[in-house]
Amino acid sequence: MAAKKPLVRARDVMNPVIHYIDGMANVAEAAEIMRREKITSLVVEKRTPDDAWGLVVAHDMVAGVVIADKRPHNVHVYEIMTKPIITVPADMDIRYVAKLMNQTGIRRTPVEEGGELIGIVTQSDLIMKGNLFQS
Repeated sequence: MAAKKPLVRARDVMNPVIHYIDGMANVAEAAEIMRREKITSLVVEKRTPDDAWGLVVAHDMVAGVVIADKRPHNVHVYEIMTKPIITVPADMDIRYVAKLMNQTGIRRTPVEEGGELIGIVTQSDLIMKGNLFQS
């Protein structure tokens, strides 16, 4: 009989560093943060406590600025971001995180605990840091 794998939760594989940006910032500013931090996504801050978080990713910038032939200084982050975003509870089993990401077509999702974001999980994190493929 095979031994049961230990449960791995979103908090176990997430990156605890989240980079934020204001939705009113322009895409040139967002791109500069991404280049400097070597990341491909930024969480867009809530405007009020009752607001939802947003997410802007490199793909949004390519589609909303480069392909649309717009100037990055003239496009605000809020114009190209995704909002609201899907978040996962910190205690969610990574198998369910993987299933949710697959079903919704997302590649990353912030991890939430007590109404606050505490990290972000990417598809790569599930493979590199999880136990999904260990026997």
